[in-house]
Amino acid sequence: MHVTVPPISERIRSLATACVPTHVSLDGSAHAARGAVDDSGRPLLLVKPGEPLHAVADRDDVVVTVDLAATRTLGGVEHPRGLLKVHGWAQAVPAGEARDAAVAVAGRLPDEALFAAVEGDPAGPRLFRVDVGYVIYLTGQESGMLDAEEYLGAGPDPVLETAERILGHVNLAHRDQLSKVVQTLLGEPTPDVWLWELDRYGVTMRSGIEDPTLIRMPWPSPVDGPQALEQALSCLLCPR
Repeated sequence: MHVTVPPISERIRSLATACVPTHVSLDGSAHAARGAVDDSGRPLLLVKPGEPLHAVADRDDVVVTVDLAATRTLGGVEHPRGLLKVHGWAQAVPAGEARDAAVAVAGRLPDEALFAAVEGDPAGPRLFRVDVGYVIYLTGQESGMLDAEEYLGAGPDPVLETAERILGHVNLAHRDQLSKVVQTLLGEPTPDVWLWELDRYGVTMRSGIEDPTLIRMPWPSPVDGPQALEQALSCLLCPR
């Protein structure tokens, strides 16, 4: 049977690349969190002195739950894409890996404290990484749980970087064409049409603001690279 959407583990790993930590729960209480997600899908946290996690930096059995959130900006307004709860064990990033972790966090959260975290002063800001136990996800109308093997064993969509670049360009410069396509598909006027998700299996379009409708259009077959993705979307927007 023709597959029209990515496997759920791949979809959640792709979503995680766009996520930022919002809260970390430790010993029954939740606190604001800042950081990023590394290339393996593990949360990275920048923790400053005085914060609860900083006080247990030398332990390797600290159980935490990190809330991750992803949004997409449409017309200058941020809309939620999905929420993840990563349950696992927080450990201080080893000194030899601190620089790479800081660079990953800086891509999402520029903060001068990252320089101090790389220096490794135990009394200063610290970088933590969460060893994943399981992930709870809520995205659109879907929810569920992935264990560590499912989550860490999957990778993001292989054309994700190209997809996000194309999606941003179309939403900025080609929404008239997009609206015409959706109107033709549905046979009725469709206001406020945007590209919502783009992947190797197809495209999801979003229509409406207050009560949006998501329209999924699969490709005839999964694309095998960036060039094929561009061609598939071009055929959708400019049919002959």
